[in-house]
Amino acid sequence: MIARTLLLRLLTGIVVLWGAATLTFVAMHATAGDPAIAILGGPDALPTPDVIAQVRADYGLNDPLPVQYLHYIARLASGNLGESYRLRVPVVSAVGEQVGGTLMLALLAGLVALVLAIVVASLTAGRGRRLRGTVSAAEVTLVAVPNFVIGIGLLFLFAYALRLLPVAGSEGWQSLVMPVLTLAIPLAAMLSQVLRGELDQILEQPFIVTARARGLTEAGVRIGHALRHATIPLLTLGGYIFGFLLGGTVVTETLFARRGLGRLVVDSAVASDIPVVTGVALLSALSYVLVTLAVDAATAVVDPRAVAA
Repeated sequence: MIARTLLLRLLTGIVVLWGAATLTFVAMHATAGDPAIAILGGPDALPTPDVIAQVRADYGLNDPLPVQYLHYIARLASGNLGESYRLRVPVVSAVGEQVGGTLMLALLAGLVALVLAIVVASLTAGRGRRLRGTVSAAEVTLVAVPNFVIGIGLLFLFAYALRLLPVAGSEGWQSLVMPVLTLAIPLAAMLSQVLRGELDQILEQPFIVTARARGLTEAGVRIGHALRHATIPLLTLGGYIFGFLLGGTVVTETLFARRGLGRLVVDSAVASDIPVVTGVALLSALSYVLVTLAVDAATAVVDPRAVAA
């Protein structure tokens, strides 16, 4: 049953990749203008009509859109992502140069968010209604506030008021603090709400009462018993967490002028660099599929009933 479920998720992942490629193709051709002009360096390059016509012929841009789409899908299926119009390098190289910074930012933000969520949920679960209500209201507010608002607030506090951290850049650990917090704070607020809800239920279970009767401290009961059973919902949210972090890096990297996939895709979209935008979209979709499969596999180990269902 578990193997069949994972196989179904894999097939679903293939459909997701196809959908991402198709939506990217449609969106870029609907909004990016003439790709031939982008290939030639944009309107500022002042290409002549003859040169534009030659490029359109060389790249098959005169073919009907359905024919272009089939060629596009066939090329992607063969692993050929093409060459960046703007950077004049293979898309794989352009993406590979930037993926490390984005991955580090996302992983650190995810780790910080998880730690904050565990600490806050563990300290507030099962407590008084006033404390839980206040914390919950603060969490809802943080989840609702856009990332860039949190980032601007951190910039004002740490860079301009206290002058403790650099305003922007990608050099040194100090440049990571505000981008990581910008991504981690709203995510931690959401995870804390989920985890506290689970802890509230688990703390009422008979095995918790038994653990307290054996003389365990409250900290031992919460960390050693309740928290271990409450982490399964966090596993099932793995795909959402990854999507949140990946989407947030676009805004965060732009706001803090950091190198990464977010800045790359924004610059490429502005320049109508279709191959790079497509490459980043497919990498994002592939990463999401792999993370979802990993989450399903981990959940199957912890609680096989969750996957089988």
